[in-house]
Amino acid sequence: MRITVLGAGAWGTAIAASLSARHEVSLWGRPEECADIAAARRNERYLPEIALPPRLAIEADFEAAVSAADLVLVATPTAALNEMLGRIAPLQKPAVWLCKGFDPQSAELPHQIAARVLAPGSPYGVLSGPSFALEVARGLPTALTLASADVAFSQATARALHGSRLRVYFSSDVIGVEIGGAVKNVMAIATGIADGLGLGANARAALITRGLAEITRLGVRLGGRPETFTGLTGAGDLILTCTGELSRNRRVGLGLAQGKKLEDILRELGHVAEGVHTAAAVEKRARESDVDMPITRSVCAVLFGGVSPREAVELLLARDPKGEG
Repeated sequence: MRITVLGAGAWGTAIAASLSARHEVSLWGRPEECADIAAARRNERYLPEIALPPRLAIEADFEAAVSAADLVLVATPTAALNEMLGRIAPLQKPAVWLCKGFDPQSAELPHQIAARVLAPGSPYGVLSGPSFALEVARGLPTALTLASADVAFSQATARALHGSRLRVYFSSDVIGVEIGGAVKNVMAIATGIADGLGLGANARAALITRGLAEITRLGVRLGGRPETFTGLTGAGDLILTCTGELSRNRRVGLGLAQGKKLEDILRELGHVAEGVHTAAAVEKRARESDVDMPITRSVCAVLFGGVSPREAVELLLARDPKGEG
């Protein structure tokens, strides 16, 4: 299969490198990025640890890259998805996005953007799950889920991408998969704050568990299936992002707990932390849907409301007792 990956960040580079062992893969990025990557045969900015496979092509011409593909994987941040799908639409290529978030402007989920932007009948879906880019690029075992409302497309594409080290399952629950991938980033900021304040493993476990309850409440209200949130793209991705040392969103929380300014944390990070851009959209959708999400509200209060991390934790701890659910 001829695959084009749009977005030469860490995740785009990692998935392109991984899939190039079994497919004809091109990695597209901005011209200056592509020139540097092609010259060094590694992505010095986002994934410097990995030498790129000789088979992986680097392509700066968008139309050439997409026109030649049987499948397009969009690995840009969610904020750029509308633009990318708009550029793909005239070329009528099957598209799968790898980003995890809500659009920061419209609060739309990615599939809502796709339904609005792509031509009617164009097959599309989402690829998500517990996955750090560096581990994927190193060929360490990883399991993902590809979801599409087009069941035949999700099954065929999952089978094409599936390998011994990159295992890909299929699903028709696009909403559930997208909600799990988006909201877990907000919960990772919360657990990073708790870890940074030295609140211990008990507090982290409680935040992860109650965070999963929040994700499930919102996901089911918006049309996701409950069982999706106990799977790879729900509990699996949440656990990884809340506990892994490579988690960008957890590192945002750690930095906030240390008293750093958000803009300084993001500058030091050098990568997009989707949870920062997603938190306000999640709170908005929860409010509109009458879904109680206290952890999300607390994260938003720290990110945008001037509330200190310790204050936010105290407010959470002061909530009245209630039945678990």
